[in-house]
Amino acid sequence: MADITTAQINDLRTRTNAGMMDCKKALIEAKGDMDAAVKLLREKGLAIQVKRAAKEANQGIVQAAASADGRALALVEVNCETDFVAKTDRYKAFVNAVAAKVLAGDEHVAETMKDAIVEIVTATGENVKIRRTARFALAGAGRLESYIHMGGKVGVLVEVACGRDATAASPAFAEAVHDVALQIAAAAPRWLDSAEVPADVIAAEKDIFRKQVEEQNKDKPKPPQIVEKILEGKIKKFYTEVCLVDQPFVKEPKVSVAQVVNDAAKKLGDTLTIKRFVRFQLGAA
Repeated sequence: MADITTAQINDLRTRTNAGMMDCKKALIEAKGDMDAAVKLLREKGLAIQVKRAAKEANQGIVQAAASADGRALALVEVNCETDFVAKTDRYKAFVNAVAAKVLAGDEHVAETMKDAIVEIVTATGENVKIRRTARFALAGAGRLESYIHMGGKVGVLVEVACGRDATAASPAFAEAVHDVALQIAAAAPRWLDSAEVPADVIAAEKDIFRKQVEEQNKDKPKPPQIVEKILEGKIKKFYTEVCLVDQPFVKEPKVSVAQVVNDAAKKLGDTLTIKRFVRFQLGAA
């Protein structure tokens, strides 16, 4: 039997909100493997939520920059060790400089700014890291939107295409695109639509859902065809959680984001398409 420590149990409980004894049993069954124990708890329906531990320092700033004509946007995440340093003018100026470089098309900004990084590390006494960057350039009719949420803790870029330049210049279109950006910031979708969800992710979720159904009906197993119908419904529900177009709209949860975009398209007499997005959350994977 694996030697399970109190620290491991507490860690699993923090990640899942499951009970102490359930966490201990799961860790014993998983022979101390934390990821396997999380999966076991999910299969048994005991994990209320799975909290993903940050893999990097969770302090710093997520910042956006835009070209004068709005046809190019950049988003950067720059990490430091403390929130105190992240709030200083010197650090903010450094992050703005990083964003400007990325906006200008620098794909190797960490190398380009290595001397500036040394300077900011020396000045602050903290480790500073340019963690990730993104740049969108608009091609054809449409609009790019950036949105910074929670004082630089979350940042979003999104591109929405349309059929006419007149639509792109419309305030109604700008409002619709802004609403999509707000949705991404608030609801944290992982993919644009179900077609983007990797097959192995779907297979893993189905496996978990199947074991949940089996656990819930172990005294009276359901026929295979019924189980498959249940799994199909659970996967559709999964899409509404992780796919942008399938998510309930944050301003009106009775309709999906896809419906909101389609309604805006009808009012504008044009075709609107969400092309891509990126969302950075400070310190998150």
